[in-house]
Amino acid sequence: MRALFARSVAAIALAWFALISTAAPSLAGKRIPRPDHVLIVMEENHGFSEIINSPNAPYINSLASQGALFTDSHAITHPSQPNYLDLFSGSNQGVTNDSCPHSFDTDNEGSQLIAAGFSFRGYSEDLPAKGSQVCTYAKYARKHAPWVNFTNLSAKTNVPFTNFAKDFNRSNLPAVSWVIPNLLDDMHDGTVKQGDTWLQTNIDGYVTWAQAHNSLLIVTWDEDEGTKQNRIATIFVGPMVKPGQYSETITHYNVLRTVEAMYGLTPLGGAATAQPIKDVWQ
Repeated sequence: MRALFARSVAAIALAWFALISTAAPSLAGKRIPRPDHVLIVMEENHGFSEIINSPNAPYINSLASQGALFTDSHAITHPSQPNYLDLFSGSNQGVTNDSCPHSFDTDNEGSQLIAAGFSFRGYSEDLPAKGSQVCTYAKYARKHAPWVNFTNLSAKTNVPFTNFAKDFNRSNLPAVSWVIPNLLDDMHDGTVKQGDTWLQTNIDGYVTWAQAHNSLLIVTWDEDEGTKQNRIATIFVGPMVKPGQYSETITHYNVLRTVEAMYGLTPLGGAATAQPIKDVWQ
């Protein structure tokens, strides 16, 4: 009897082990990694078909081929500024145009990260000085730098893009950072080719470095060229990403929810009802 009982226990144990082993890959596939660094670059006013497979965007298409390209990615609305606020805080904060200035004290990606012990910084090309509150300067536009509008973020989180190279070379990048090219280099006033060249010149070093430093690049667009569909390109590149094309429908809220999930943050606003992206990870 004891021998029969022992055999039964052993059989149950083996069956349970087999079940766990079988389930493990699917469970692992649902885990969202925590990169050491996430860099988000926002481009302007071009739809998916104007970027993907365009001869004017060879570098961006090389990123798409080595990373995850989302083929059914959409902005939330038009015009630009509400989309930046949606991606940064899960809400347009009542802003439906490109007006400036604005001031909010609500939670956002930056304040969440800092409260949880992580770090955040926004780098803007042509920003005249650290912490500047100007609406425009040279080709800088505050409407494209959403963190500037939140009073619960200090001036040190708002820095000129010239600081990016310094922080990168000193291994001083924050956990999450945004890079905002100026109006010429983000394709708003300049061409797709100009924006593509700027990315290759200024971001490719990070892409190479990220492969050996558990870090992620996200390149996306604020909106398309003004259509109702508002379909944009969104690309993830990093050592934790499975290269390929992914057809699930996502919006800025899904991207925000994914970054929040990476760092264990409570989803904000529209991100609370959006699913984090789970199928692109190694």
